Amino acid sequence: MAVLVKGVGWAPRPLLPVVQTWDLDARRWVRALRRSPVKVLFPSGQVLDRKPGPGKQPRKAAAEAGPHVQRPKQPPQEPPAQTPSTWEESGLRYDKAFPGDKRLSSVMTVVKSRPFREKQGKILLEGRRLIADALKAGAVPKTFFFSRLEYLKELPVDKLKGVSLIKVKFEDIKEWSDLVTPQGIMGIFAKPDHVKMTFPETQLRHSLPLLLICDNLRDPGNLGTILRSAAGAGCSKVLLTKGCVDAWEPKVLRAGMGAHFQVPIVNNLDWETVPKYLPNDTRVHVADNCGFYAQTQKSNKATDHGWVCDQQLAKLHKYEEEEDEDLDTGASKDWLPKLEVQSYDSDWTEAPAAVVIGGETHGLSVESLRLAESTGGRRLLIPVVPGVDSLNSAVAASILLFEGRRQLRLKAAPASRGGS
Repeated sequence: MAVLVKGVGWAPRPLLPVVQTWDLDARRWVRALRRSPVKVLFPSGQVLDRKPGPGKQPRKAAAEAGPHVQRPKQPPQEPPAQTPSTWEESGLRYDKAFPGDKRLSSVMTVVKSRPFREKQGKILLEGRRLIADALKAGAVPKTFFFSRLEYLKELPVDKLKGVSLIKVKFEDIKEWSDLVTPQGIMGIFAKPDHVKMTFPETQLRHSLPLLLICDNLRDPGNLGTILRSAAGAGCSKVLLTKGCVDAWEPKVLRAGMGAHFQVPIVNNLDWETVPKYLPNDTRVHVADNCGFYAQTQKSNKATDHGWVCDQQLAKLHKYEEEEDEDLDTGASKDWLPKLEVQSYDSDWTEAPAAVVIGGETHGLSVESLRLAESTGGRRLLIPVVPGVDSLNSAVAASILLFEGRRQLRLKAAPASRGGS
């Protein structure tokens, strides 16, 4: 007992432990040694290899051990998003037009000329909304000219891959723009093919067996307005014959307000090919000269038939003179189709129906009347106050198309009630 007391008293501990500097450094290196997987590097440059303890294998050896060693499974990592969501993530690049750059002017020369457009197969779209509608419908962009990067960032990033992006001055866009207030962005697209287009699902769901055929429509504003009415009425297709203004002309596109990407449009057709684009048993009707027939029932001459203008009347008179000459020789020509006339609000949609609208300058062609006669169609009369010459082509088209829509919906309503 005395020995123990003596031993305890022989080595008393200080109240405040004194820690030497070298002791702290040693502890730090010991902790580092425990954490280090392979080697320890001291400040002096000495390298110390760490050996595995007894009964432990190096990690490489443990990995090569038998299959009985099971490792904890790690959750699979999700692959990165395939489609970038922002401009910065996409890595898109654009060029800046230098002074005297002729790229914009050369492209504008092409897309503003119908022969060049048809040869190059390109069209011009101006404005963010129209460009966005085109991209959504699957139109293929080629080049974008823009004055501010923000305009480009508003468009879907994934649709801009492979597109030539060129930043130009706003003054250059204003020089070539047809808009009173340019929006600072122009897009050059490949001429759309109605077969490859993706039209809005809502539009397809409300589509009706009603078609529009444009004959000799020369005014861009009228055609654009008519296309808007066709899309609004739920037309399944619009056919444009040769002699009409190009549907993809910038003025028509501007007046159409996106209708080009809501309803299929087939451009520049010969009358011989028109029946190929009509459903089976389609009955073709023509718009009447808003009361002209009713006001001139005193004779049965050719001038009483069809929506015609002075030039067309002269042409018909020429045919009449030829017919009179043939009558003298005993060879009669019944060249003018005879169509039954009825009011536009009477039932004329008992079969898939198509309506032919003629232009205000050149009027309906004889080919349109023959097509209507061959399909059992009629001349739809829009009565107006006596003394009024005629209605605007776009107005007449809107009246007939929405009347056709009304009749088709009334016929579809009893069928839907019966099915329910």
